[in-house]
Amino acid sequence: MAMAMAMAESTVSSSKSLAFALAVVIVLAASGARAETAYVSDEQADVVHVIVAPHWQVAADIAVGKRPRGMALSADGRRLYVAVSDDNRIDVIDLATRKVVDTLPSGPDPERFALSPDGRWLYVANENDNTVSFVDIAAKKIVHEVAVGAEPEGIAVSPDGRWVICTSESASLVHFIDTASATLIDSVLVGTRPRDALFSADGSELWVSSETRATVAIFDMGTRRLRHTIDFDDDPRAPDTVQAVGLARGHGRAFVALGRGNTVAEVDPDTYAVLRYFKVGFRNWGIGLAPDGSRLYAANGLSGDVSVIDLSSNRPLVTIRTGGKPWGVVVTP
Repeated sequence: MAMAMAMAESTVSSSKSLAFALAVVIVLAASGARAETAYVSDEQADVVHVIVAPHWQVAADIAVGKRPRGMALSADGRRLYVAVSDDNRIDVIDLATRKVVDTLPSGPDPERFALSPDGRWLYVANENDNTVSFVDIAAKKIVHEVAVGAEPEGIAVSPDGRWVICTSESASLVHFIDTASATLIDSVLVGTRPRDALFSADGSELWVSSETRATVAIFDMGTRRLRHTIDFDDDPRAPDTVQAVGLARGHGRAFVALGRGNTVAEVDPDTYAVLRYFKVGFRNWGIGLAPDGSRLYAANGLSGDVSVIDLSSNRPLVTIRTGGKPWGVVVTP
């Protein structure tokens, strides 16, 4: 009898395993099984998680400094820059070896930063001393510091390299900095607690998210004046706890992470209409697009996981458990 029961249990277990395997195959077939690698900074575990599609699991953890948040990929795709806020520096990861191979100065408490189009400069928001640092990568030193409003956070650089944009969280300002002269040219009021900033591919528009006000301000870069405001509080489909934090766009689509709304919104980049909402994990902060536009990755800080959305079907694909507090996402081919 015991042997029969064991055989039955084994058969059931095998059937379940087969069913799971078939489900995975179906999901991968539906998503096209394209390969890319997502790098996810974890501000609690002090690592960068490496997720390789389409296996949907953490393939490696790269140890970095304390409280990693903002990240950027080098122009040649070989190195990943990571802001380690509590160590006041930028760690440089060699993606071939998955090891930190260098460090750069950043100024105090770096959170987000941007890489210049020519790969020479890092522009870093220093939250603790209200400055934007211009870091010469080759010389490994800070060359300029530009004073801005209280608690600078978001950073973006225009595609032509002319402008650096900084958002000041406490001051509710977006700052326009001329890169050639390292001079603050203009400051404009936006919604409460601005977070991220992002240029359109042609540099004609700037998008700025405001967390508490739950808006995205869209600026005409020709005039540096507000063109439109996307207000998620005005949309009855939006979650009750809607915020607006991380931004991503590409392949004719645009996305906004909605923080404690546990949702990512898709916005039409031409009409600014909110098209749809994707349910993700708790406190979605950073989002990243696959290079071919096939998938969207969302880092969920309070549920300790990463949501993957299949953008060909506009449906959730998988949730990957990382633990810790995932913060930012960079996706490479």
